[in-house]
Amino acid sequence: MAVSSAAVDQQAKTSVAGPASRPFSVFERLVAWRYLRARRKEAFISVIAGFSFIGIMLGVATLIIVMAVMNGFRTELITRILGLNGHIIVQPVDTPLNDYAALAQKFAAVPGVTMAIPLVEGETLASGKGGAGTGALVRGMRAEDLTKLKTISGNIKSGDLVGFAAGGGVLVGSRMAQQLGLSAGDQITLIAPDGDVTPFGVNPRVKSYTVSGIFEIGMSEYDASIIFMPLEEAQLYFNAPGIVQSIELFITKPDEVEALRPQVEAAAGRQVFLTDWRQRNETFFSALEVERNVMFMILTMIVLVAALNIISGLIMLVKDKGSDIAILRTMGASSGAIMRIFFMTGAAIGIVGTLGGVLLGVVVCVNIESIRQFFSWVSGTILFDPQLYFLSKLPAEMDIGETVTVVVMALGLSFLATIFPAWRASRLDPVQALRYE
Repeated sequence: MAVSSAAVDQQAKTSVAGPASRPFSVFERLVAWRYLRARRKEAFISVIAGFSFIGIMLGVATLIIVMAVMNGFRTELITRILGLNGHIIVQPVDTPLNDYAALAQKFAAVPGVTMAIPLVEGETLASGKGGAGTGALVRGMRAEDLTKLKTISGNIKSGDLVGFAAGGGVLVGSRMAQQLGLSAGDQITLIAPDGDVTPFGVNPRVKSYTVSGIFEIGMSEYDASIIFMPLEEAQLYFNAPGIVQSIELFITKPDEVEALRPQVEAAAGRQVFLTDWRQRNETFFSALEVERNVMFMILTMIVLVAALNIISGLIMLVKDKGSDIAILRTMGASSGAIMRIFFMTGAAIGIVGTLGGVLLGVVVCVNIESIRQFFSWVSGTILFDPQLYFLSKLPAEMDIGETVTVVVMALGLSFLATIFPAWRASRLDPVQALRYE
């Protein structure tokens, strides 16, 4: 018998034929382990088992890495977007916000509201040295509000807020400064399409400002398009003296924004129009969630293919071990014992492959930015170019619940893949198997 050895024969006498034999006994585990080890004539079956192991490991690792990167994207984007934009935006309906200072104090007194920032916004054409120009969004706000907005005030790369606080300087994003060739202390020229009305038509408003500081929040779209201007100067520049377009509210719990709406409306004391961060970014985050779910389903196919390899490998193993199964049955092994032996053989591949995939996924997620930089250096190209993507680096954030889901899914597919070959092995007729040996 191919499976027999002194240890197996002795175990067979004491565990197989004995009445005290129990499921998943030492003998069953010994035989299952023996079938996992390849001999020369079983090399092809071992190769299939090896590919199954590698497939499950890579599938699990890929799922964990992709889900972690998607989670990192969502977290970083929410942090950057909500760190710069208000969670609730208050806009006027019938009368302009000319009492914005008093309203901001009322809103800031609402429980759960951390900041209320009056804001003036407008689009301009910005130009710097050499005449280069680019579109820009000017956001006018008070110096004390900008200081509280740590996303900006805490990420000044050069210059300072002194000129901004004095009312004559502006803050420019790092990518815009690089594109226009600007540094702190240089002059930036802004051209607004809505300018002064003259008998000859509307003349665009052109004015130069000193670049007080350059900020970098790490979100390329914002770093390349936003200019911060003192509120009073922005009101003059956009022909809106004494009024603001909106008041942005920052709250402690952004996910509970709906519960604060009635309190904010009551504090306003008049009819206002409220929008929140979910409404303004609904399309973006919905698309991100759909992409995440679709990627999970597609990458699950990798694990499924590896599980199918387990089926083919075990079926070939059962066919090759027909005589061994017959002899085990004549020695007293039940059909259940045979089924458990082959179940453990296939399940071992799934378990070890899943654990290897988890380990590989964790290692890659922890070092993903270093890996990106390494492949960028090897290939000589910029992988994950910040000019094309929102963020300046590749984020990864593992979620315990998702990782457990991936592990359970991989183990479940592996276990299911072993049931049919193990059942076929248990139904093998010893007489028919030995007749053709």
